[in-house]
Amino acid sequence: MTDADRKAAIEHENKMIRRLRFLVDLTFATIAQDYDMTLDQAWEHVLALKGAAVSMFPGKDEAFDLIYLPRFSRLLAERFGAN
Repeated sequence: MTDADRKAAIEHENKMIRRLRFLVDLTFATIAQDYDMTLDQAWEHVLALKGAAVSMFPGKDEAFDLIYLPRFSRLLAERFGAN
């Protein structure tokens, strides 16, 4: 792999990470601020986010569960009084 290829791969991965961060922040804000949303709808958003994350980073299901799932679980518990 040439330096140019390596640099392009790093740039692509950084772009995907920024995109994932944006989607996580958007999903978090949507759930936190949409008072008409039900708990089931909120979980649908979280699962759709996980699907997008795994699509962008194949094989990283466990990483999503370790990094983001606790954050969303806390939000849902706070927002809906549920576990």
